[in-house]
Amino acid sequence: MIIDKSGNTTIITQENFTVIELVKKIQALYPKFKGDNLMVVLTSLEKISADEVVEFLQLSNIHRKDKHSFIIVSDKVNLDEIPEALVVVPTQQEAFDIIEMEEMERDLGF
Repeated sequence: MIIDKSGNTTIITQENFTVIELVKKIQALYPKFKGDNLMVVLTSLEKISADEVVEFLQLSNIHRKDKHSFIIVSDKVNLDEIPEALVVVPTQQEAFDIIEMEEMERDLGF
């Protein structure tokens, strides 16, 4: 797991862990970046199922409830199978764009 920071966004890149191990690791380290927007990059995985992505749902719900963005980056998952409560995009640029839009919405009180 690689952790980078860009402004008020923490970028977590999956390396060697399974998705379930990654979720557990993020939950353990959560206090470190709970005040940031979170981007979880899963593009290094050769294959990922919708069920694996859903493992992030609880963490996403907690983070979004605290008025921060939680975005998953993967171009290998069928977006039609992902619950609407999760935000999944195929590229990091799209993730940054969504974070920027969500920050504007929060600033405007939405």
